[in-house]
Formats: sequence, C-alpha cells, structure tokens
Amino acid sequence: MSADNKIRHASCWVVTDGSAGMEIQCIGLAEALGLDFKVKRIKTTKPWRWLPPYLWINPLKTLDKGGDLLTPPWPDILITCGRQSIPLSLAIKKASGDKTFTIHIQTPNCDAGNFDLVIVPEHDKLRGENVLVCLGALGRITREKLHEAGEKFEDQVAHLAKPRVTVLVGGSNRCYDMTEDVMRDLANKLAALHRDTGCSFLVTTSRRTGTDNEAILKSALEGVPHQLWTGEGENPYFGYLALADALIVTGDSVNMVCEACSMGKPVHIFDLPGGNSKFNHFHQSMREKGYTRPFTGKLEQWNYPPLLETQKIARNVEKFLKLHFSQR
Repeated sequence: MSADNKIRHASCWVVTDGSAGMEIQCIGLAEALGLDFKVKRIKTTKPWRWLPPYLWINPLKTLDKGGDLLTPPWPDILITCGRQSIPLSLAIKKASGDKTFTIHIQTPNCDAGNFDLVIVPEHDKLRGENVLVCLGALGRITREKLHEAGEKFEDQVAHLAKPRVTVLVGGSNRCYDMTEDVMRDLANKLAALHRDTGCSFLVTTSRRTGTDNEAILKSALEGVPHQLWTGEGENPYFGYLALADALIVTGDSVNMVCEACSMGKPVHIFDLPGGNSKFNHFHQSMREKGYTRPFTGKLEQWNYPPLLETQKIARNVEKFLKLHFSQR
C-alpha cells in the first residue's frame, strides 16, 4: 500500500484536556489532513497535573475516569495540544513501539525532539527540523464551510442593513481583563458606529464573556439592528463570519483573530487591558502583515489574501507523514 493510502486509512486520536481553543486546533488539522479521527478529552489527576512530563510515573494510569481513558489499540497518528496531553503523547509513543506518529500543537514544556512533529505559532520562539511555524492559530475554517454557512444563515440576516459588522466578543483570561467598564466602552462604540454609518451587527459572545457583560451589551444594542448569539440554539459563528462586510474582534483570543482574518475582509481589533510579550508580538505581526487594524470607533476598508494557515500547515504535515509511512 502506498504512503498516501496508508495516511488515508490511518487511525487518529485528538487528545486535549477539552479546552475549546486547543481542541479546535487539533480537529482543524485532522480535518485538513482528511483523517478519520476520534476526540479524546482527558482529565489528569493530582499531583501529576502540576509536574513536568519527565516526572510522570506511568501517565496512562494517572487519568481520571471522569474523562476519556487511553487504551490500546494505539492510533497511527496522535494530535495533541496543551500541557496536560504531553505526558500522554510520550507514553503512547513508547507503548506503541514508536509506531504512533505524534504531532503536538503549541510549544511543549519538554524537548521538541520527543515528538515527530511540533507546530508552533510564529510568536513563539521554538524552531527546529521537526518544527512547523504558523501565523497565529490553526482552526476548522475552510472556504467550503464558510460558503455553506453563509448560505444557511443568509435568510436569517436578510433584514439587517448593510454594512453588516460581525463582532466577536471574548472575555477575561490570564492575560487580559474584560471588566464591565471595558464592555461599556465597546458597547458604546458599537452604538455610535451604527449612528454614524447605519450599519447592523452580527454579534457572538464566548463562555468567558460573562452574564454581566452580556447584559451590558444587550442593553447598549437595544434599538440597534442586530443579532446577538450568547450560546442558545444553533451556533451561527461560521455564518456570521461569511456574511460580514467588516469585523470587530476583541484582542484576547488568537483563535478568534485568525478565524476573522480567514475572510480577507477588514478586521478591527478592540484592545483590552493587559497582554503579554507573545500576544503583543502576535498583534504587531498581524498589523504589519496587513491583516488587522486597531478599532478606533470607525470602519476602515482594506484588502488582503484570506488567512488560511491550517490548509498550508496540513500540506507540510503531509510531507512528514508520507516519509513516516513510506518507511513502515
């Protein structure tokens, strides 16, 4: 069987701790590779979850039964993301007799040489022969999915005037603070933007936004043409991306910014208090490459090639996989 056929028929696991931002990157890569994959959401136990990978004793036996357990037969390909998954990847590599091809997304807290392949964002410093570098984060977006979602939700937003502005709202995390004052500032700027341009809004929030901030947003948008999705019913996220004339994104999520830039449409970044060197490097790079501009309360117009990093990275991953399977 050729290497291409071996890849096509390979078994694959996606292993994370269930965090949405990590899982989406793994699934996006698996889908771009055309793999038949299973998602495994693990829960690690104390004290192992706090220790570096080389100190874990028998990692496969330290998993909490509240999550997925990892037992043979081992997959041909393993895609992981996040610190908790690293000891499991190393253990599966060993248990499979080095047959499982291991891919880790994001810089690991161990030697990158422990994996067959590591994929890191440009704003991380790790480089090496088995390291692929992407701009921002991987994701599930493709042109086909966007087109399909746009057609699906088009009738639901047909009554909203153009320009339609999609607003992706995140929330506080370890680096950024979305306080109620910050949300009021964003909400007031959106209301003023409508008064100035007659635009309408397609708005989504995240689990990190919080009910108090959502209430502020809802209040500010009363009387403003909009749709607001806060988690109830079918998720229109891809549809909102596809149907946007312009986008406004809070700067707390690399994933959201990269997904917004998949359209090749103007993406305005609403800055939040906080940040760190990696986030600052990422946002500076995105501005310098022409993908984003700061949101100052006005809409600007500019063009750039759609950012579809997952497909580009997947083509490079295939080269490593072909070499691996041609030797088996």
